Amino acid sequence: MYVKDIMSKDVTTIDAASSISEALDIMSSHSFHRLPVVDDEGNLIGLLSESVITSNTPNNASSLSVYELNYLLNKLKVEDIMIKDVITISPDDLLEKAAVSLRENDIGCLPVTVEGKLVGIITHNDIFEAFIDLLGYHQNGVRFVVNIQEDKPGILESIARCFHEENISISNLAVYTNSRGIEVVVVAQGEDSIRCKKTLEEAGYRVTDTVILKG
Repeated sequence: MYVKDIMSKDVTTIDAASSISEALDIMSSHSFHRLPVVDDEGNLIGLLSESVITSNTPNNASSLSVYELNYLLNKLKVEDIMIKDVITISPDDLLEKAAVSLRENDIGCLPVTVEGKLVGIITHNDIFEAFIDLLGYHQNGVRFVVNIQEDKPGILESIARCFHEENISISNLAVYTNSRGIEVVVVAQGEDSIRCKKTLEEAGYRVTDTVILKG
């Protein structure tokens, strides 16, 4: 899966000359936590976040009148406090690269650019949604966890054959290595695919979990 497959393409932006007051209004009305800053040609030139605004406004706002606070927010411009060294990613990069970049840099989003132009944005929530989709959680069917104690060539083919014998389609498949050994997670279509548990066990596989999914 690539960044372009899950990124948000309709991105709300702001220009550098806008006031912080305008930025806050946009964030509040859309429930955003950050805004990409672009120039007239759509090139990404910065990023504005709630944390950046907080760190650049009075800590003790209660000591200011509403008029004074509004004056400061209107006077302060986006370009005065925006993050200029923005970490970005390409739409053709793998989703895994985006996830690693978010984690290693401890950031909440990655603007997606092509030759400097903003074409999208990807956030933690997008990564979570992709993870859920890859595991087939929203599918209608049955999720099987098959424990494999000894890895060897042909195991996935053998497991898939068990479903083929029952004329059941597989919609999602994932393989994990953990303290329990190797676990193959299979999501099969239709609630009647539960009968494949017996077929798997007869083939010598240990099915440690089955969950009926209702998408």
